[in-house]
Amino acid sequence: MPVSLDPTNPFATPSTLPYRLPDFAAIREEHYLPAFEAGMAEQRAEFEQVLTDPAEPDEENTLLALERTGRLLDRVSSAFWNVVGSDSTPGLEAIEEQIAPRLSEHYDLLYLDRRLFDRLEALAARVGAGEVDLPDDAAHLLEHLRRDLVRAGAALPTEKQEQVTRINARIAALEATFSRTLLAESNDSAVLVTDPAELAGLADAERAAAREAAADRGMDGWLLELSLFSTQPQLVTLANREVRRRLHQASLARGSRGGEHDTRATLLELVRLRAERARLLGYEHHAAYVAEDGTAKTAAAVHAMLAPLAPAAAANARLEAVDLQRALQADEPDATLEGWDWPRYAERVRNERYALDDAALRPYLELERVVHEGVFRAAHELYGLDFTERTDLVGYHPQVRVFEVSDEHGHPVGLFLGDYYTRASKQGGAWMNSLVDQSRLFDELPVVVNNLNIPKPPDGEPTLLTWDFVITLFHEFGHALHGLLSDVRLPSQSGTDVPRDVVEFPSQVNEMWAWEPEILRHYAVHHVTGEPMPAELVDTLRASRRFNEGFATTEYLGAALLDQAWHRLAPEDVPDDVAAVEPFERSALAAVGIDVPAVAPRYRSAYFKHVFGGGYAAAYYSYLWSEVLDADTVEWFAENGGLRRDNGERFRSALLSRGGSADMMDLFRGLRGRDPEVGPLLARRGLSPVSV
Repeated sequence: MPVSLDPTNPFATPSTLPYRLPDFAAIREEHYLPAFEAGMAEQRAEFEQVLTDPAEPDEENTLLALERTGRLLDRVSSAFWNVVGSDSTPGLEAIEEQIAPRLSEHYDLLYLDRRLFDRLEALAARVGAGEVDLPDDAAHLLEHLRRDLVRAGAALPTEKQEQVTRINARIAALEATFSRTLLAESNDSAVLVTDPAELAGLADAERAAAREAAADRGMDGWLLELSLFSTQPQLVTLANREVRRRLHQASLARGSRGGEHDTRATLLELVRLRAERARLLGYEHHAAYVAEDGTAKTAAAVHAMLAPLAPAAAANARLEAVDLQRALQADEPDATLEGWDWPRYAERVRNERYALDDAALRPYLELERVVHEGVFRAAHELYGLDFTERTDLVGYHPQVRVFEVSDEHGHPVGLFLGDYYTRASKQGGAWMNSLVDQSRLFDELPVVVNNLNIPKPPDGEPTLLTWDFVITLFHEFGHALHGLLSDVRLPSQSGTDVPRDVVEFPSQVNEMWAWEPEILRHYAVHHVTGEPMPAELVDTLRASRRFNEGFATTEYLGAALLDQAWHRLAPEDVPDDVAAVEPFERSALAAVGIDVPAVAPRYRSAYFKHVFGGGYAAAYYSYLWSEVLDADTVEWFAENGGLRRDNGERFRSALLSRGGSADMMDLFRGLRGRDPEVGPLLARRGLSPVSV
């Protein structure tokens, strides 16, 4: 592979656009593969220079030299992985299939090199002897590099290293296959409705979006597309029970229907390979391997947090089901509450109990206003940030919007890209990506992306949101803030480069501002009349905040415990037959007392992209682990006056700006003055300490 790259390739040199935004107007599919190949070759050459340096190792010739490697590879990787998830094509999928195992092999070649391990050990010895004095961030980097190399297998005999390398390459290929297959399966599983009467209850905007989705695929009718979750948002409003059943069952069946888009064989092989790799590296199972790298430290600690919550959550869900069953029988006297009934009748009971329903909220929750007067305003009040749309800068898709971010003094902070609408080429769910990492070493400011999957109404129609989408906007922007407010020297410690089980912490904290009266009154405005959301509706919304928490906690724990169950298996215990996947799920959920018939896990195994197509394998527990920190931090904000600039500055300087440059729990203690406590989370979730 050539070390140099054709100079006409947009990745050959750093982008000249503001903030080094990738030049998506110039990037074409054929540019990616040559840039990947050149980038890998270049980084191997750079590593060789570091490893053959005859000088004694120090910060400059080892740690900073390693940080400076792979710049070309970083440029192409950040652009490619963002686009392949947000606007995939068959051509991009073919590149992904080819490049994923090669990248895995590339990084194994670098980080399993015994010379690197020995050089870092020699540097650690020099630090210990007082010959080298490292700044705190470099000392933290050295500690993590040494640990990561051992965890990667650098200390293993050559034969076992080769086994690990083969497994890693296969895992990378399988994860790409799972994601690609799931996207195709989710598109195929969308439910077509041909009789408009069967869409009774669906909001006009949703109906129009479904009509347009069908037309885009050459279909006559209304296409109900699927989000990544088990429970589809349309179940709240659809009045026709048969259509709800079709939609829910199509959602739950994804990946397990047989045929070319069945994901079960892929996920079983992934589970087995991860277990084999963990054993080679000296761990009991993959869950133990993952937990060690986080703040949880052990799989036993993860289980000790999750398992006791399950019976209490399930008990709450069963109590909620009693009320929903009564509401269902008012319409269907002989019906038994099912998963496709729960969202609709939960909304009805909530409406009866709190005089609130989703249809009453949506006219007050228009996307443009929520973004500018909600999400952006909260960031301004807390951190002094301002957002200016840059229509002169081009994103990777026409729907992507680019905003320049500056501080209260007008100094540049970075770029924020918002990609809000669903489309057939986009993976389900919502997420944040980084296109450029902030670092003082390279004098670079951050460029970050938020992706959501909001149904797009026809041109000229307003985008009216559910309350869940409002919370998702604030959540994902919390990740964006973690990237935008990063102020670190080393790029490998920038923004969200923190342990997996705390990466959700800042994003979950940011959700609190959706409820903040001073923010809500600005964005919750009727999209036609301009009238603010009535005070009684706001009060009722807040009063209903803990409603249906039994369901929410149960579905989350179902997914988190499934993830743990799969990844606590030994290689020989992983089923061989795809027909064993569903029985394994049922058994795993029953074992912890969370098998509530009408409450499916948030993700079933066959469409659990976080775990089998992403980076959350054995780590989906991290949302709840992070929520312990989140709930405690929300309490800290409340104790100190809430939405105040000085509180935002304290949170920014103590946590958001520090990225992965220090131990995350030490940073939390610096903010809170103590270790996190679980009490605020139990109160939020309606789970008393006695019940768990």
